[in-house]
Amino acid sequence: MQDNSQSTMPGRFPAQSGLSDAPVAILLSLYNGGTYLSEQLASLEGQTHTNWVLYWRDDGSTDGTLSLMQHFSQKMGHRCIMVTPRNGQHLGVTASYSHLLAAVPPDMPVAFCDQDDVWLPDKLARGLKALATLPSTQPGLYCARQTLTDRNLTPVGLSPPLPQATSFLAALTQNIATGCTIMLSPAACDLLKKAMPASSHILHDWWAYLLVAGAGGNILTDNRPVLLYRQHGQNAVGAPARFMQRALGALRRGPSLFMDIFRANTLYLLSRRQLLTPENQESLRLIQQGLGRGWRGLAARFSLLQKMEQLRRHEKLEQLVFRLWFLLG
Repeated sequence: MQDNSQSTMPGRFPAQSGLSDAPVAILLSLYNGGTYLSEQLASLEGQTHTNWVLYWRDDGSTDGTLSLMQHFSQKMGHRCIMVTPRNGQHLGVTASYSHLLAAVPPDMPVAFCDQDDVWLPDKLARGLKALATLPSTQPGLYCARQTLTDRNLTPVGLSPPLPQATSFLAALTQNIATGCTIMLSPAACDLLKKAMPASSHILHDWWAYLLVAGAGGNILTDNRPVLLYRQHGQNAVGAPARFMQRALGALRRGPSLFMDIFRANTLYLLSRRQLLTPENQESLRLIQQGLGRGWRGLAARFSLLQKMEQLRRHEKLEQLVFRLWFLLG
């Protein structure tokens, strides 16, 4: 069975609408980020696209994060907005970004932001230029590669290459959209506001990728790095650069954890099926039927892998790991 979601990557990004000049809502969730926050904030100020507003909330910091943000807010004035509902309460990454997204006015594109990275000067401009190629009514998600660095911003490599095209079924198997690179079109923001996650089982970036792909939106991938992705041992989510590191991590986690997440994501999406295309709703229905336990479930999952060619990961070796976990889990 083929997946008919409309995820594509144009080869170039010619601007076709006023979106490339639009004001952007930058969403920043903070949690004990005082060590590296100043460098990130400076990189926001250094963007070539200067028409942005920073929406931020603190998720329960106990270091100097709040004083840094208060100083920056005083400096930036109306361009820096604290999202007050439950500010300072520890909600976790996904819930924190859900609160931030809910505060964004209609018709604004959005950029997710991490507290410990450094953006390259043209990050916002490139994402907007990509999203400007899409019809205004079609949800779009832009994501890009990162230059991986150590804690001192010394480059150590690049994040894995992104595929030129992806699909909803592929999005179920792995997340390729790293949150700190994501930009969302206004239509994608409207979509996500209708489906805020109720639990922390899914990260905000995978949530966005799944919903946009499932609704038949466009996933625009850019293989040029847009930021310095600092790896310091305390990242909310790390980014192993090499396949062996990722494969060994998957082997250590085992099939049960992966399939628990897979089942939870399937149920989450089915509960919001009205937002998805009919084709993707049907795919989820068939997948749910194949997630039973025991020999009958194993046979059903084997059949699904034969019928749904796009239920796969993009790298061949990672696909082998996925197939194994999918069958055993």
